Amino acid sequence: MTDLSAVIRIHRSETFTLDVAIEVQRGRTVAVLGPSGAGKSTLVAAIAGLLPIDEGTIVLGGDLIDDPASGVFVPPDERRIGVVFQDYSLFPHMDATGNVAFGLRSRGVGRADADEIARSWLARVGLGDAASQRPSDLSGGQQQRVALARALASDPAILLLDEPLSALDVTTRARMRRELADHLAAFTGPRILITHDPVEAFFLADEVHVMEGGAITQVGTPDDIRVRPRTPYAADLASVNLLTGHADDGTVLVDGHAVHIADHSIAGPVLLTIRPASVSLHLLRPEGSPRNAWSTVVEVVERLGDVVRLRTGAPIALAVDVTPEAVAELGLVAGLPVWLSIKAMEIAVSPDAGRRSAG
Repeated sequence: MTDLSAVIRIHRSETFTLDVAIEVQRGRTVAVLGPSGAGKSTLVAAIAGLLPIDEGTIVLGGDLIDDPASGVFVPPDERRIGVVFQDYSLFPHMDATGNVAFGLRSRGVGRADADEIARSWLARVGLGDAASQRPSDLSGGQQQRVALARALASDPAILLLDEPLSALDVTTRARMRRELADHLAAFTGPRILITHDPVEAFFLADEVHVMEGGAITQVGTPDDIRVRPRTPYAADLASVNLLTGHADDGTVLVDGHAVHIADHSIAGPVLLTIRPASVSLHLLRPEGSPRNAWSTVVEVVERLGDVVRLRTGAPIALAVDVTPEAVAELGLVAGLPVWLSIKAMEIAVSPDAGRRSAG
């Protein structure tokens, strides 16, 4: 069942028009991934009812909520949409309970009931002890969780997250990415994640919509975007392999396969990032027996401008970039057995965990 179906056209200026179509099914997370100025936040504002559309329709859960042609426009407070904004938009004069309860109160829920629901949601996001604290007393990660609790407390039909991690430092962002994945998985409605960060999109989303210049230029799974990008921008975004695993003393187990990293101090769940250009490809086992070397099979060969992107199979599926000359010299075709090697120093590691292993 498609819970959100939208065709949206908004003329923002003489030089920019948002013209997109998007569908999101219940229980699925769609990431809208694009650069600044692509129209991502305009899309959120339109779905949330903060910006009326000029043409098109928005249907949520079978209900028409925006249709300029027929004069239908459901105001924001009647759309059952939970939004987490980039700056969280918390009220500085209210404590965490008051911020979470605000939406409920505005819909007619009594103060006592609204506060009880708010405290319950704060406990769910791990902030039960911070219910009486104001935003200025909370860390960036805690403020993000208050904003998420506020969005979820009103029992929304859809969850919109506009750059929810961008205001956080790198360390906090890694931790919150894991928590956000858990909260998204627990929300049964459709979810839209707005982001400019490919790691965030590929890690959290079931499907990615690449947006450029007010238009959707590619739709696919994270693997589709990484392996078969259709525009130069998408190809640049796709230049990373993401793997999840468990680290211990310089070794990370990824789907049961050992990957060696340079940092021996990291332990527990981790996220690995490997650029396709950092992976070396060989027809025979590489000399010197590098620690990260394994045999696999080429599954996809695709020309992307001045490079050729390969997709390899088990034990760890990876995107690998080589030159056209290397393809000709090595006779690289789908089905060819090859060896891969990766230097430990070329593997970036951050503490993390998630609900899928990407590569």
